[in-house]
Amino acid sequence: MQIQVVKSKIHRVQCTGADLNYIGSITIDEDLMDAAQIITGEKVQIVNNNNGERLETYAIPGPRASGEITLNGAAARKVAVGDVLILITYAFMSIEEAKAFKPALVFPNEANNLLE
Repeated sequence: MQIQVVKSKIHRVQCTGADLNYIGSITIDEDLMDAAQIITGEKVQIVNNNNGERLETYAIPGPRASGEITLNGAAARKVAVGDVLILITYAFMSIEEAKAFKPALVFPNEANNLLE
């Protein structure tokens, strides 16, 4: 049996942009993607702490050390710049694998940059 568990989480980042005219996705500072072990094209769940919205899209890298978190396409209607977001990815694994698995948890600073 396979179960779905949290693979990674970027906790409490601020939305820096909402681009309705982009094709789709969420642009995430590539440093944050690396720290959270999120790859380009990976499915990401977005939880908006400000309005309770939950949605799914896929990740694309933004410039390193930029702190960029931009919702693109239709997802841009679900956020406002400055909203606090939690970004979560999941993975399927066996129950035994899941018991030993440790997700990548990232807690950036107020500028959406990695803490030193």
